[in-house]
Amino acid sequence: MTTPAFTFRPLDPLRDAELLHSWVTHPKAAFWMMQDAKLEDVERAYMEIAADEHHHALLGLDERGAPAFLMERYDPAHRELTGLYDPEPGDVGMHFLTPPTDRPVHGFTRAVITAVMEHLFEDPAVRRVVVEPDVANTAVHALNAAVGFVPEREIQKPEKKALLSFCTREQFEAARGAAV
Repeated sequence: MTTPAFTFRPLDPLRDAELLHSWVTHPKAAFWMMQDAKLEDVERAYMEIAADEHHHALLGLDERGAPAFLMERYDPAHRELTGLYDPEPGDVGMHFLTPPTDRPVHGFTRAVITAVMEHLFEDPAVRRVVVEPDVANTAVHALNAAVGFVPEREIQKPEKKALLSFCTREQFEAARGAAV
């Protein structure tokens, strides 16, 4: 399978809210914790992110320019993980969400997380990507491992028990080389 070519654009909280709402409230997105969100809740949440200098939301676009997934990047020293681990220079936090589909494409989510990691590591200041998925989200743990993430420990966040995991640029490159 050829890896799809994705591009990224900043999420527009108002223009993209309806699309996002359909993604984050779908049962497949249970770990996103927005199942009962109203359209206004999604607009508000992403307007807050848009106004936050330490948190950014992007849409991944497919080769036709259509929205294909959501990516968030954040500074773990200021958001999500503040006080839960000792951040190092060059750490960046990440979330991603693929939309629900009636026609799954084999390898799509793996291509998405690979594109997200490539995008993050395009910034030479990024040395390590940090994630904190729910401990019960075994599907994302497998994807994370496939691109080089190594779990460090479970942590208790206000909203969930999470698996704190890290991936250095070198670990990502080694995982990419192993997949070829």
